Amino acid sequence: MGLVKVAGYIALGLVMLITVGPFLVPVPPLEGTVPPTALADPDSRFLDVDGLAVHYKVSGEGSPQFVMLHGFGASVFSFRELQQPLGEWGTALAFDRPPFGLTSRPLTWTGPNPYSQDAQIALTLAMMDALNMQRAVLVGHSAGGTIALQVAQRHPERVEALVLVSPAVGERAAIPPAARWLLATPQARRLAPLFLRDVEADFDDLLRQAWHDPERITPEIYEGYRKPLKAHDWDRGLWELTLAAGPPTNEVPLEELSVPTLLITGDNDLIVPTPQTKELAALLPNAELIVIPECGHLAHEEHPELVLEAIAAFLP
Repeated sequence: MGLVKVAGYIALGLVMLITVGPFLVPVPPLEGTVPPTALADPDSRFLDVDGLAVHYKVSGEGSPQFVMLHGFGASVFSFRELQQPLGEWGTALAFDRPPFGLTSRPLTWTGPNPYSQDAQIALTLAMMDALNMQRAVLVGHSAGGTIALQVAQRHPERVEALVLVSPAVGERAAIPPAARWLLATPQARRLAPLFLRDVEADFDDLLRQAWHDPERITPEIYEGYRKPLKAHDWDRGLWELTLAAGPPTNEVPLEELSVPTLLITGDNDLIVPTPQTKELAALLPNAELIVIPECGHLAHEEHPELVLEAIAAFLP
């Protein structure tokens, strides 16, 4: 009986450690963060979409109309080399997808989860509606390419063409239900900011991995990517995105997607390997592929002139 009691006490202690322990770990508030609007640029604009304050920039007017969707960890800043030139051709819209950039990061909501893929698809259409864009060329990079592709699959009537730069499209497993439940517990939510704040320390290294020649990254570029990490709740917003992650829910098989598509990749993409983009180009029935030499994951930043040339040659 003595051993049974000891085992019982150990089990009880472990349960207490797991359930109560996380609440005893100090989680200091983020220092130096401000409301996203305080970080706005002179050409920044904000639009309320179902309670979400969406940060966006727009250049030019008329047609063709471009909507730019940035990748994971990026923002409208990543399209700084394309925004103005595309605006000279027509209308160029770029906006920050939650939880990135200067768009607000809600921690509670009553409707659809704003961090889910479904909500981000709906947000893209809402932004188009707000700017009277009936049909647009969607320019998506990396994870933004996934959203652009899914908009075309669900609403091809709204998409004139797709320009996908190193799109992060492929088999992605959903978080198992048990793991999702664990990550969504109050204990995990409390500790999550501590883990995610380590991302900030590694951010420069992650950015260098995305470039073929990281020596070309200027201090201004580093700062442009770091700036959103000064916004309130960037860490908790990133955790909500993690919890909302799931497998693709494509209504139209890629093999049946008839929207004209231009795929652009670098020959040294370490984030979305070049062969993966080539496989996607072979799968889509109406696709063209451009492989840019001496280029990494961020072709639109490393070689924007070549990306613009490819877009100009691709569009009718």
